[in-house]
Amino acid sequence: MIGSGTGDARGPDGAAAPDGAAAPDGGGPTRTPSARKGGEWARHWQYAGLPGLDLLRARYVRHAFPRHSHEGYVLGAVTGGVERVGLPDGAVDAGHGGIIMINPEVPHTAQAGAPEGWAYSTLYPARQLVADIAAETTGLAGTAGFTEAFVADPEAVRLVNGVHRAAEEGNALAADSLLRVVIARLLRRHGGPLPARTPAAAGARTAEHARALLESRLISPPSLEQLARELGTSPFALLRAFKNAYGMPPHAWLTDARVRRARRLLEAGTAPAEAAVAVGFTDQPHLNRHFTRIVGVPPGAYRRERAGGARTYKTAGAGPS
Repeated sequence: MIGSGTGDARGPDGAAAPDGAAAPDGGGPTRTPSARKGGEWARHWQYAGLPGLDLLRARYVRHAFPRHSHEGYVLGAVTGGVERVGLPDGAVDAGHGGIIMINPEVPHTAQAGAPEGWAYSTLYPARQLVADIAAETTGLAGTAGFTEAFVADPEAVRLVNGVHRAAEEGNALAADSLLRVVIARLLRRHGGPLPARTPAAAGARTAEHARALLESRLISPPSLEQLARELGTSPFALLRAFKNAYGMPPHAWLTDARVRRARRLLEAGTAPAEAAVAVGFTDQPHLNRHFTRIVGVPPGAYRRERAGGARTYKTAGAGPS
């Protein structure tokens, strides 16, 4: 991994491995070759030259992402090992040279699909960025998305890695060019219009109302029974309707929503302890646990990157996952 305080050494999986690792609570970087000995590491950041994009480069072995979704798209280029992604239609095992493509708000999980774990470079483009590229380079009607969850495409993997490398080097022209080329390539080859929203059935309307109520009460949410009573339904009927609509039960969706809001607060410079309370977590350790599981790095490291830091977080043994 290239960046301030990191080298460009490469591990046996072919992914760039860091020489510096930041402690989860903000300690300075320590010199360690752990990433080349099977340790976990991750960097989740934004580059000012690429608005509308988040970047994640990581290697995970024991870490498992719980069911969650993203507001934008996910393009993950697997550079080593195997990533197992759990999607609504079943699990996909993505190996070296493959690209994972996930559309907005699609619930999914991720974990190692092999004993050695997996390494990947991931792009998280915003909806508007993908829409602009689709309008300029494809004839897709409606909202553009991806019709396949996984394809073997070593050239696309090379392009995604190129976006990361150029961003880490501060080369905005190359990073932006490669980003647009790889998104256009994937849309032309594996793109299609996302299904149009149809009038919601009664169960779907109930789920939508439940979601709106939970979003408005992140800090002090009702119990399932209270929520069902407010919506004029039964707890089990609400559970079924919500899971059918959003791919996860209300309590899992609530945790995901709290983490999303915490991300926005951290990006604005809010301290993790303050963000934890503001979104309804009990305290900072409570936020740390769920944030790290869903985002892949702890909130302190996430906030530092948004403040212009360039550290790599060593996940192995550095906190709950």
